[in-house]
Amino acid sequence: MKQNRRLVVAISLSLVLIAGSAVVVGAVTGAGLILGAPGADATSDATETPTPRPAPAAPPPPASVDTFNRAAHSLDDPASIWVVVNKLRPLNPQDHEPPDLVEVPVEFTNEPLLRQEASAAVAAMFQAALDEAGLELASNSAYRSYSAQENVYDGDDATTARPGFSEHQTGLAMPEGVWLRDNAWRFGYILRYPADKTPITGYSFEPWHFRYVGTDLATEMRETGVTTLEEFFLLPPAPEYG
Repeated sequence: MKQNRRLVVAISLSLVLIAGSAVVVGAVTGAGLILGAPGADATSDATETPTPRPAPAAPPPPASVDTFNRAAHSLDDPASIWVVVNKLRPLNPQDHEPPDLVEVPVEFTNEPLLRQEASAAVAAMFQAALDEAGLELASNSAYRSYSAQENVYDGDDATTARPGFSEHQTGLAMPEGVWLRDNAWRFGYILRYPADKTPITGYSFEPWHFRYVGTDLATEMRETGVTTLEEFFLLPPAPEYG
């Protein structure tokens, strides 16, 4: 009996030791797994293919630079080919008369006078209309003096300028038609009162009224799509007299 008891105790102790060993081994093994985890990740990172960097964005196109010199001529001097005359900008003096008026060598219904530069340009333009399109243009009205504008003005501010406020008094305006609408810019003329710009210019559509401004400005206005002098030179609209 004593012998059997010793055997049972020995077996029990052995089982306890084995169990304890299992616990210790388990703890060590667990610790090894935990400690080894970062090592496994580091190995994975070392062999992983790096993510490629995105290609740099294309640079934006360079901004266009406005090189046109808007100060090349005065907008106020009545002798300037860029003088802007409207209901808010009368000529100064209002009875101004250009000193270089000449007879214009073109067909006419009323004998036209223009400033020398504008006259040469309109003669070349009328000749081009004949050569290119077979059109025989004729002048109906050109320069008008202050006193002549007094006789013409009928009180309708949408169709006729008051004396001292008329482009005709500059000696730079010459009325005509459709061919000029598409070609006048080549000779330095612009359609002065477009159909959609009455709130800007103060005048109803005048498809016959062309104004000499020189080829530089006429070309720039055509290329930029700006159709009135007020808008081009950032002047206030002039729908009514001030």
